[in-house]
Amino acid sequence: MTKRMLLMLAAVALLFGGIFGYQAFQARMAKKSMAAGQAPPMTVTTITAKSLPWQPQLKAVGSLRAVRGVDVTCEIAGLVRSVQFRSGDDAKAGQLLVQLNADADVALLRSLRAAADLASTVYIRDIKQFAIKGVSQATLDADAADLKVKQAQVAQQEALVDKKTIRAPFAGRLGITTVNPGQYLNPGDKIVTLQALDAIYADFYLPQQDLASIALGQTVAVTTDSYPGRIFSGRITAVNPRVDPETRNFQVEATIANPRHVLLPGMYVTVEVRAGAGQNFLTLPQTAVTFNPYGETVYIVEEKGKGPDGKPLLIARQTFVTVGPTRGDQVAILTGVKDGEEVVTSGQLKLKNGSPVIADNRIQPSNNAAPKPVDE
Repeated sequence: MTKRMLLMLAAVALLFGGIFGYQAFQARMAKKSMAAGQAPPMTVTTITAKSLPWQPQLKAVGSLRAVRGVDVTCEIAGLVRSVQFRSGDDAKAGQLLVQLNADADVALLRSLRAAADLASTVYIRDIKQFAIKGVSQATLDADAADLKVKQAQVAQQEALVDKKTIRAPFAGRLGITTVNPGQYLNPGDKIVTLQALDAIYADFYLPQQDLASIALGQTVAVTTDSYPGRIFSGRITAVNPRVDPETRNFQVEATIANPRHVLLPGMYVTVEVRAGAGQNFLTLPQTAVTFNPYGETVYIVEEKGKGPDGKPLLIARQTFVTVGPTRGDQVAILTGVKDGEEVVTSGQLKLKNGSPVIADNRIQPSNNAAPKPVDE
């Protein structure tokens, strides 16, 4: 009996050992199979997040306007006798531009002056006669009034004659004219445009939330596609005291130095305003941020031990961030990323939280704070 019992116990032990051994073998093979079927690492580009100096700027589109600009016109009708300028000339203040025919008006002026001289002579004689009681006070008063009337008529005619001589109201550059001698001009007809270009205004609009960031004297940088790569500096000289109730924008005026007269009124420009003191922001390329309806996210690359080949195993961890202002290709990160962390800048679309990655930074996305167009 004892021998049979020992044989039975041995058989049972052998049976259970085989079962447990088989299960361990299955678990090992399953683990190995799962490891073999793991998704391959995704190739991405990365950048080290770091704080950079950041000058807050407000950017807007504007147009240029002359500090003084006018279309020179005639106040009264007349026939053009002579044109004393050429299109495109620089005119001085008071320079003669156009002379209208004023022969009849000058002749009438001479007649009125002669009548005024006679009235003056009569009045002087009456004063002497009145001193010896030769004329009455009424006569003296009448002759004094007559003299004033004659003098007023002379002044009126002198003003009329002067209007026949059209002069530049201020110094500036003349435009193109189509007026010729012998042409008849009606009141208000345009003769030529006159623009003062030594300094020029840049008018632009900003949303009302930026009102607190704008102050007189702030520096602005103006660029235009007419002169690629050139920056024209100026300062804010006026802020409109009214916000447009339809657009909720307010107008700002900046004065730009223009000594070479390269900027012209009506030109389209881009204006950047340096608003406030400089700050330091943790900065990333805008391509690193994924914008979603539920928030903005980035992928942070972390090292999780060693891989089968002995190299560091990199894992992408998705995290929410709070973005701040942007400049060029860059965006400020207010929360969610720490200084020195490695952040994915391209290739996020094929990642999910915990995906293994390989960093290949031979080609990086643009990360320029002030990008400029590049000709192909």
